Amino acid sequence: MKKKIKICFVIVNRANYGRVRILLKKLNKNPKFKLQLILCSSTVLYKYGNINEVIRKDGLKPNFKIHSNFEGENLISMTKSAGHLISDLTTCFENLNPDMIVTIGDRFETIATAISATYLNKYLVHIQGGELSGSIDESIRHAVTKFAHLHLAATNKSRKNIIQMGENPKNVFNVGCPSIDEISKINFNKKVNLLDKSYGGGTGNLVYLRKKYLICLVHPNTKNYKDNEKLINNVINSLIKLKMQCIFLWPNIDAGSNFISKKLRSLQQNLKENLRINFYKNFENDDYYRLLKNSSCLVGNSSSGIRESSYLGVPVVNIGDRQQHRERGKNVLDVKNDEKAILKAIKVQSYKRFKSQKIYGDGNSSDRIIKILSSVDNNINKIFHKK
Repeated sequence: MKKKIKICFVIVNRANYGRVRILLKKLNKNPKFKLQLILCSSTVLYKYGNINEVIRKDGLKPNFKIHSNFEGENLISMTKSAGHLISDLTTCFENLNPDMIVTIGDRFETIATAISATYLNKYLVHIQGGELSGSIDESIRHAVTKFAHLHLAATNKSRKNIIQMGENPKNVFNVGCPSIDEISKINFNKKVNLLDKSYGGGTGNLVYLRKKYLICLVHPNTKNYKDNEKLINNVINSLIKLKMQCIFLWPNIDAGSNFISKKLRSLQQNLKENLRINFYKNFENDDYYRLLKNSSCLVGNSSSGIRESSYLGVPVVNIGDRQQHRERGKNVLDVKNDEKAILKAIKVQSYKRFKSQKIYGDGNSSDRIIKILSSVDNNINKIFHKK
């Protein structure tokens, strides 16, 4: 009997898990693979939502949970957390002894995973490399490309960018974004119950889903660290003036989230009755996409506004330069970090609707990835590829 391929995924936050959820479930059922999971960063912190429960419901079981984050949500704590995580991941990898390690995207945890895997001579797979964004994330993303042995890009442009960095075209594939797989299979006729025990109505004033509502998702911009307070102030002031219902999701754990979280808590505690703003840590994947599809507009600077929203045809107001150079659809309206510009853009976008655009995939990414993973030779020798 052929030995199973031990494949280890490092999951770092709710969005990270959502991107590869379908892929993980398929790998877990595939007889060729033995799936290993390591949870770290905000996935193990209660204040960012209970990802453990979601993973358990999906029939998956983590092998390790790493508590590696330093308090503060600033540049210093983020840097220290990355260093601490390298050490902890090395211990986990030593125990699990995977045949290949998979890292996703462009976060500080992603580079920590890449460094640990490389020094242990492990075969590294990178999902969603080659993308351009103009922020510190881009530096991390491209650095991980040079560590990785197998590249699973989400678009053809991204694939070309990876090859331009000296990677062998034989190891670079355009597979699309696995999160589109999930969206393509969702029953959108099913209603979301915000009062369900999983959500409890959130905090703030409950949003009525039968009426128009916005979704706000504002993450810190680590490159323009000191602008995060201005960013969240401009978004909040726009919402107050607009008086439109809004579901506000908590930011990620990156440096600068302390500014955003502080302002959200203040708004939450002083919220007037006539402002229907509802706060949530997170939603289960299917419910988030249902809420997104039925929303009038997504406001913020999340890549969800670039990837999933284009497939769903949801209008987006993308603020600032956190997603500056990413490929985007006609549904995205880019604005500066300016209160008047944000307010005007929301008024314009919230009355539009767009056709689905398959920029980031067609719903078959996971099957493509599994086929590729089944046939790799795990050769860890790398040389700069010249045309």
